[in-house]
Amino acid sequence: MSTDLSSSSSSFADRASRPDPALSVIVAIACVAQFMVVLDVAIVNVALPAMRAGLGLSANGQQWVVDGYLVTFGGFLLLAARAGDLLGRKRVFQAGLAVFTLASLAGGLAANEAMLLAARFVQGAGAAALAPASLSLITASHADARQRSRALALWSAAASVSIAVGLPLGGVLTAGLSWRWVFFINLPVGIALLTAASAYLVPAAPAQRRPLDVPGALTATLGATALVYGISQATSDGWRSPAVAASLAATAVAYAAFVLIEMRSAYPLVLFSILRHRNLRLANLVMASLGIEMTSLAFFLSLYLQQILGYSALRAGIYIVPWAVLTATGAFASRRLIAVIGARSLLTWGALITAAGFAWLSRLPAQPAYLSHVLGPIVVAGTGMGLMVFLVTVTATSDVAPRDAGLASGLVTMGRQIGGAVGLAALVTLAASVSRHSGLHAQAATLHGYRAALLAAAGVSIAAAVAALFLRKPGHQDKPGNLAEPEHLARPPSAPAGNQPENRLR
Repeated sequence: MSTDLSSSSSSFADRASRPDPALSVIVAIACVAQFMVVLDVAIVNVALPAMRAGLGLSANGQQWVVDGYLVTFGGFLLLAARAGDLLGRKRVFQAGLAVFTLASLAGGLAANEAMLLAARFVQGAGAAALAPASLSLITASHADARQRSRALALWSAAASVSIAVGLPLGGVLTAGLSWRWVFFINLPVGIALLTAASAYLVPAAPAQRRPLDVPGALTATLGATALVYGISQATSDGWRSPAVAASLAATAVAYAAFVLIEMRSAYPLVLFSILRHRNLRLANLVMASLGIEMTSLAFFLSLYLQQILGYSALRAGIYIVPWAVLTATGAFASRRLIAVIGARSLLTWGALITAAGFAWLSRLPAQPAYLSHVLGPIVVAGTGMGLMVFLVTVTATSDVAPRDAGLASGLVTMGRQIGGAVGLAALVTLAASVSRHSGLHAQAATLHGYRAALLAAAGVSIAAAVAALFLRKPGHQDKPGNLAEPEHLARPPSAPAGNQPENRLR
């Protein structure tokens, strides 16, 4: 996420004369926003079967309720992060919050599948603005390194806690009220955050104006959408169908256009020179695998518990909570273990442990014993993911110049969202294909497909472990030399250094 603090101190001269808001209020606003963005993925997964029953969603429709959010979230993430730097973090934060809240209202009022999916796409765009802006609110306001570290730990914990809370909360709302309330619950939170942001966040004078790379963001998002659509349509139409061929061709065209736009743009969204960092490239692969694993576990396990076993949404949500808790606690444990084991070894072992959990989970029977068939494997998988999730970002940004750290973090975060969307589409397609050719009756065939998808997810984690083996120790300098921005993008001499956070918000 972009945390480039390149505005000169003179840009704050025309602020209204008022005291800075308490740092605790800023942290609270940022953490609640991050909580809400991540909560929306977990809480919706549990409600998918009820949405299917209420709106007659197809199997692809259920997948797109998740993927539509992830695609626009990941596709517009870097653009939104850059907009926060140029237009002001408060302004972008409020705009993203308004879009997210209104899209939540539209999702809750959806009368059919098309309306619901459209709301999810727009929600993802709002989340793309909220996530980097909420992080930048912290980095821009905390000049003291110790306070900043504590605030960032709270911000990171908010994401993990939201998964653990979202699963049972989705069950409570769906079972006690309606699936529509998994969207309506965002309304009071969004309104409260908008009120707090207006009252406590201090705006800044506009930064030096530079054009935003909207064409780059649009082509990247269109490419991801076309790819996910093509993969998902192969389930029903086959890989040789005109619709699938057209979607895959559109993917190639969109990404080719994205590369050309970025290479020719005076102010590109992505500086391709940063990809010369080996650790950044490999960390993006590992983070994409994490996106696939985390998205697919919540998706398939929720459907298994409700559609195969007939559990209520509440019971299913509670049963998945241990996975989210282990992922959160594993992230904290990895901060201590890294000094003992090293990042490369810890990431490799984390990926292998995750693979073992998925392999175990792929043996799900039609009549499971919770402790041995569900709890055991999700504890193993959650532990492995927890060891990885914190280290991936640290590894990706460890050898990147300070002024490129925001771009590096944004690329890793984008990799997680897009990886989750594309990976889930591929696994749903695999599950449907295996089910269709299994020769079993409906429920047994569906379960057979789920097993195949979970086993494939284990394979993805093994691939991540292999990638982690090639990571370099922090401090290694990639060649050639310094990967600085082009001269016209460099920080003005009068601007504060990138690692010196402003003590006021903008």
